[in-house]
Amino acid sequence: MPQIPVKSNQRLSLRIASEEKSLLMRASSLQNTPMTEFVTRTAVSAARQVIEQHERIELSERDSLLLLNMLEEPPAPNAKLMAAAFALPKRS
Repeated sequence: MPQIPVKSNQRLSLRIASEEKSLLMRASSLQNTPMTEFVTRTAVSAARQVIEQHERIELSERDSLLLLNMLEEPPAPNAKLMAAAFALPKRS
């Protein structure tokens, strides 16, 4: 099986139960992939999904329309907002 060249060779050590290691070995064997490549590909894919879930906000249709309406026709500033604006340091 050809080896894929790696630009940087950083190591990650893991301690896992023997049953889990056997499971990973079996899965990588079924895909005819070296275990390192299988584990890396699977973990990176899962990491991307977790990051995307935490960085994306999905709005309902109702909330999307409300947000768009507020951007097009923002409400008048209230007293607290005006006080905060005047409390900001002046730019020179």
